[in-house]
Amino acid sequence: MGNKSKIEWTDASWNPSTGCSKVSAGCANCYAETLALRLQKMGSYRYRNGFKLTLHEDALNLPLKWKQSKKIFVNSMSDLFHKDVPDDFIDKVWDIMEKANWHIFQILTKRPERMVGYSWKKSILPNVWLGTSVENSLVKDRIKLLQTSNAKIRFVSFEPLIDDVGKLDLSNIHWAIVGGESGKNHRPIKEEWVQNILRQCKEQDVCFFFKQWGGFTPKSGGRLLNEKTYDEYPAIKI
Repeated sequence: MGNKSKIEWTDASWNPSTGCSKVSAGCANCYAETLALRLQKMGSYRYRNGFKLTLHEDALNLPLKWKQSKKIFVNSMSDLFHKDVPDDFIDKVWDIMEKANWHIFQILTKRPERMVGYSWKKSILPNVWLGTSVENSLVKDRIKLLQTSNAKIRFVSFEPLIDDVGKLDLSNIHWAIVGGESGKNHRPIKEEWVQNILRQCKEQDVCFFFKQWGGFTPKSGGRLLNEKTYDEYPAIKI
């Protein structure tokens, strides 16, 4: 349950669980759900349950087999901190991340309250980055929760960005990812929303990564930010 990733801000994905449920507006056109249902129709055993949460014990050891250091997105097809993922299963994931210390693991959740609470019960792992998704101003409180975590690197994914997020407090945040929604039901993204986040990242010394404008296909519409602005903050540096 892992492969080279097409997501620009990571190298590979690792899915010890698949499936999820919707919690906010950003979930409406979930790419993972669409892909999972497609794979189910194709007869994929991994997606025999479609997008219903499914644990994959046999996928746990996969990062240990990758000997070359990678940035690994944990659960690109799920959410590790979904309410139905048992603590003892998260413990197993945590143990693998600790053993595979030559990798960087990037955990992104829309449930930061559980993630932060869990992380304080465990030994802090310097190779584990914790992040949360913020699609509009209604869920900005997720950032406040993330700021209380004990992670070495904390990041926010403003994707799919579906509205202006307004004023941001990015203290103790190291990295911001911004992107528009893609697919046939994609919602629009406006350049001023992106520029608002970029400006505040610069003011608060937060690294900035602009992923895509969205559209029917991920690159639709091109990139309107000038090259200097984009190249100034291409990715996080640690």
